[in-house]
Amino acid sequence: MEAKPKGLTKMEMTVSTKHHFIPSLISLTTHKIHHHLPHPTLKFNPTPFQPPPPTSSSSFHGHDLSNLEQTKQIHAHIIRTHFHHTLKIPFIGRLPSGISPSAQWNFLVTSYTKNNQPRNAVNLYAQLRKMDFEVDNFMAPSVLKACGQLSSTQLGKEAHGFVLKMGLDRDVFVGNALMLMYGECACVEYARLVFDKMLERDVVSWSTMIRSLSRNKEYDMALELIREMNLMQVRLSEAAMVSIANLFADTANMRMAKAIHAYVIRNNSNEQMGVPITTALMDMYAKCGNLGSARQLFNGLTQKSVVSWTAMIAGYIHSNRLKEGTELFLRMREENVFPNEITMLSLIIECGFTRALQLGKQLHAYVLRNGFSVSLALATAMVDMYGKCSDIRNARALFDITQNRDVMIWTAMLSAYAQAHCIDQAFDLFAQMRNCGVKPTKVTIISLLSLCAEAGALDLGKWVHSYIDKERVEVEFILNTALVDMYGKCGDIDTASRLFMEARNRDICMWNTIITGFGMHGYGEEALDIFSEMERQGVKPNGITFIGLLHACSHAGLVTEGKKLYEKMVHTFDLVPQIEHYGCMVDLLGRAGLLDEAHEMIKSMPITPNAIVWGALVAACRLHRNPELGELAATQLLAIEPENCGYNVLISNIYAAANRWSDAAGVRKTMKAIGMKKEPGHSLIEVNGTVHEFLTGDQSHPQIKSISKMLNEIRRKLNDAGYVPQTSAVLRNIDEEEKETALTFHSEKLAIAFGLISTAPSTPIRIVKNLRVCDDCHAATKLLSKIYGRVIIVRDRKRFHHFKEGYCSCGDYW
Repeated sequence: MEAKPKGLTKMEMTVSTKHHFIPSLISLTTHKIHHHLPHPTLKFNPTPFQPPPPTSSSSFHGHDLSNLEQTKQIHAHIIRTHFHHTLKIPFIGRLPSGISPSAQWNFLVTSYTKNNQPRNAVNLYAQLRKMDFEVDNFMAPSVLKACGQLSSTQLGKEAHGFVLKMGLDRDVFVGNALMLMYGECACVEYARLVFDKMLERDVVSWSTMIRSLSRNKEYDMALELIREMNLMQVRLSEAAMVSIANLFADTANMRMAKAIHAYVIRNNSNEQMGVPITTALMDMYAKCGNLGSARQLFNGLTQKSVVSWTAMIAGYIHSNRLKEGTELFLRMREENVFPNEITMLSLIIECGFTRALQLGKQLHAYVLRNGFSVSLALATAMVDMYGKCSDIRNARALFDITQNRDVMIWTAMLSAYAQAHCIDQAFDLFAQMRNCGVKPTKVTIISLLSLCAEAGALDLGKWVHSYIDKERVEVEFILNTALVDMYGKCGDIDTASRLFMEARNRDICMWNTIITGFGMHGYGEEALDIFSEMERQGVKPNGITFIGLLHACSHAGLVTEGKKLYEKMVHTFDLVPQIEHYGCMVDLLGRAGLLDEAHEMIKSMPITPNAIVWGALVAACRLHRNPELGELAATQLLAIEPENCGYNVLISNIYAAANRWSDAAGVRKTMKAIGMKKEPGHSLIEVNGTVHEFLTGDQSHPQIKSISKMLNEIRRKLNDAGYVPQTSAVLRNIDEEEKETALTFHSEKLAIAFGLISTAPSTPIRIVKNLRVCDDCHAATKLLSKIYGRVIIVRDRKRFHHFKEGYCSCGDYW
């Protein structure tokens, strides 16, 4: 098979689909982490996989977990004997004497849930309800857990309604199960309502709520809950400490990580900490970038379990220290500790996180060559890893040979297409998914919306929105935020604003999204109005809020307002400026022509300026034609990232704009010598649900003859309107006629021409461009909007431009 990992035979690619009870570990969040380390080679000696010892079939006592086959046989026996508990079950010995029908049904529902068969558990519950069987506070938590495993908010709400009707919600165990269920269904607002209304809470209640918030990336709310827990002097259990450590791992909060570690030490009654909490602390330190502390904890363990080894190895991979991770894996094997499926799951997930494709392939090969049965969860992890590493062929090959696919692996494959910006393939897969009777989860839908937002595909985004309405998918915080984000990034800021205003509940992410959306469209005043309303409602802003606000001020030229916001962030909200905030301020000042003030801010920074900060100053120097300061900033920029193609091109353009052609040629010659290539300009346009891509000078489109004919018409009408090509936008030392020809075939002009021949008159044309719109295309598009009576909406690398009746929303300030 062409798409299999190198070195694997076709037989080794075969995937079995045994369903093991393994929690979902696949993160569909896009992490943009790049590395330049050489990939170490895993030289594993093939060793047979060591399965756990078989469980005796006669070890059933009360509610002890029985295997799935036994559970089904017990179920059949109970139905056949009509609850006659004295009859012997030949395949399992005897049920405990005197066990009641209620206990038998409780056992079955619990066993199905524990064996990862939630559908059977829910069906059994539904049958019992039809029989008017009394569901008690022992069964209700298992039913709710099954709803969570199915990620079914609808079923969960039905069960919640029954719990309320029967008065079971007063039981703390049932309340905890309700919170867990809503957390698994990504409905954290309902989980929080349950938590707030609980008459009695135990430490499990707090840890469950924290875990639900953390799982759904509501980190600020989770941290606030920890503070509240501390004020109420709730003594943490080990499970609660593990949940909190996991939260600090997710947020990479080193200060809080040290605080929880100190708390664990102070409240530990034994000489040594238990393995679970030590492992959680190791994972926390590793994800905070402090591998030294993680390794110290690992070395201090007198007995290292496979979980401890897994956490430490995964920590090395997470931190992109692949060589140390590989060496520790080999040492684990030398000490006769065998990796299990969870080990391989964890390591493969981290390979996806760090884009370590070669190591991921080697782990895939190790799994297949060492007797592991590739479960659905493991196959899903590998599909996700290949997707994050942009290896779509291997992701699809593995997906295609996996049988009995569940919604998680469909979502992982769809996310892989989204990662690679393959919008047509993603929607084809979504159609196949529905045809196979697999109901998409909110994560699936959010992946589609994110893809539409990235590509600026408004029609497809609207189709997804209509699907949500038609299927009555519950729209809560995360999904509503994804819709607001999609409409904003697809150029329909009015609909984004309407959805925001209609939302009954808004979290900080939704506020940040609409502020960022207004900023991208150049509506700085509207962004500030939203912030004022946010303050009136008592919503506390975070660092991301101010990044969005400062960007909005920068694009709208609101220098005074931007400076005031920066001061407010520091002095009113006690937020420490991060590198991103300094970058925004340099951009704000630089765009306004305050180059010296921007430079002074960089020099006064308490932290070392990075490439983004210096890059903002270089861009401003190019815009305002200050080659002297630009060269100074460029020197700093190239010292940080000498091989960044974009920065080299920017510096070359500064020289070219100042007619320093020899210096510009020198930069480009150096780029060519080391094999550095300029990112080509491309533009996307969606027509009738299909996204078309055009490169600068592109002649490959099937309708190129019609497009060229329209380009000639455009050039003629522009000349008649008095348009003069701005050849200064062509930063090459060629004659004027060649420059004019080059300008004609810029990617956005090709996309506009295609839009004009492919859409009805008066239809808005929406274009997404990967680079900043050049001066010439900006001037030409303003005229074209008037000549053809079209609204033309262009999203470039920085912001939106709404062209209408010869004007642009940016006011020529971009």
